[in-house]
Formats: sequence, structure tokens, C-alpha cells
Amino acid sequence: MIQNRKNEHRLLSVLLGPVISEKATMVADKNEQVVFEVARDANKLEIKGAVEMLFKVEVESVQVVNQKGKAKRFGRFEGRRNHVKKAYVSLKPGQEINFESEVK
Repeated sequence: MIQNRKNEHRLLSVLLGPVISEKATMVADKNEQVVFEVARDANKLEIKGAVEMLFKVEVESVQVVNQKGKAKRFGRFEGRRNHVKKAYVSLKPGQEINFESEVK
């Protein structure tokens, strides 16, 4: 019982949010995939479980991308943006995630 609650809490903290960009929109239309920003220590099974639990859809596959943060200059100071992990989630045919109806 306690293990199940810990597992649900972990799955709730895996997804950080959807990626809203031109590339993510093209991928969603062309390949029927949804792009999420995920925790850096998350694995594919946790991502699949989190998406299925939160959005009540069936996931076919998950691809993960580790994106390194860009090196930037702030005046004379060197800095770096944060590293990001993205998950490209393929849904089974007939499945769809509608973000407008999920937010309350």
C-alpha cells in the first residue's frame, strides 16, 4: 500500500510539462506524438506510466532526448542554460491528448 503511493507520487513528478514549439507541433501532426519535458532522472517506463495515468491514454512507445543547455554570455560573465530531457511519446492509433480539456 505504501509502496503504491510512493510509486504514484514518483509518476506525478516525472512529467514537468508539455513542450509547445513549432517543431513539437509538426511532430504531433505528422507522427502522432506528444512532446513532454521530463525529469532528468526519469526512464522510459516511468514516462509511459505517468502519461497513461495522468491522461488516461494508451502509449505505444517513448523516445528520449537529452538536450544540453546552451552556453550563453551575460556581459563579461559566462553562463549556461539548464540541461533538459524531452520525451517523444507515441500514442496508439485512435488515442489523443487534448490539453485544453485537461487543465482546470
